[in-house]
Amino acid sequence: MSDAYAKAGVSQSEADKAVAALVAALGKPENSRSVLKSGHYANVIDLDGETGIALSTDGVGTKLLIAEQLGRYDTVGIDCIAMNVNDVICVGATPLAMLDYLAVESADPEREGAIGAGLAKGAELAGIEIPGGELAQLGELVRGFDLAGACFGTVKLSEIVTGAAIEPGDALIGLPSSGLHSNGYTLARSALDGLDWSEDPGGLGRPLGEALLEPTEIYVKPVLELLDAVEVRGLAHITSGGLGNLLRLEAEVDYEISDPLPVPPLFSLIAERGSVSEEEMADVFNLGCGFVCVVAAKDSERAVELLQGHYPGAKRIGSAAAGSGEVRHV
Repeated sequence: MSDAYAKAGVSQSEADKAVAALVAALGKPENSRSVLKSGHYANVIDLDGETGIALSTDGVGTKLLIAEQLGRYDTVGIDCIAMNVNDVICVGATPLAMLDYLAVESADPEREGAIGAGLAKGAELAGIEIPGGELAQLGELVRGFDLAGACFGTVKLSEIVTGAAIEPGDALIGLPSSGLHSNGYTLARSALDGLDWSEDPGGLGRPLGEALLEPTEIYVKPVLELLDAVEVRGLAHITSGGLGNLLRLEAEVDYEISDPLPVPPLFSLIAERGSVSEEEMADVFNLGCGFVCVVAAKDSERAVELLQGHYPGAKRIGSAAAGSGEVRHV
């Protein structure tokens, strides 16, 4: 299914097998405090029978190569924060802090300062702090640099959002993405190779390089507000895998997409220049929808109104339906 992605150098099927091998090797301790099964956006550790510690880790990926080529490093820290906190809120947790890990070929104070500025901005947007981290000089292993983080949050065990409460008829509300976010950049760079990143190839309204470096949207504050306002039954961060990420929720339902969010022109440009099929585009990219909230149909209007206060483009994109685990466009 992911022919163009595989040709660009990423095999999703092999990645899935590798993750399965890691999970199988790790196993689960007999007295494990983990509350959720492996495969959700974050896991939760039972602290004291009442409070859970939500944990997640992620990095920025090959978007960093674009930052290197453009010599601009002040946005990738925002991406690092976003990719972590957006996963932690998917279990209904309030993110509190993130630790960053920066691996470099050789230390560069100017670059690291710019990365730090992005991390600080992302932390402010997410309402978290960065109490520490690690800078590792790995010249024998790393060419350039890599940036990742691990996020920590809290949630009452009785209020964890897993998706298990989702019922047929529940509303799917899509929140717009700010662009590619931090997924699919190996395929994007391959498809767009040869274009001048300082120019607008048409339809973007700004230079291509700027569009590609647009930071990942941070959904924390709107989602936490929604959690306080209505019963939220499922939360899905739409990353690699597209709307198929809905299947990570613990619900024995299908998801019918009847009115998807508009696809921004950058995705169309990648599809056209890379000869990437619609199916593969939907499997690799968010296609303009960066997050989905699942609420009861009776709460859908209130939820949409609240979320549109943050994202005017937010809207109901479909519904849960009777089934056993498919995402269908109807």
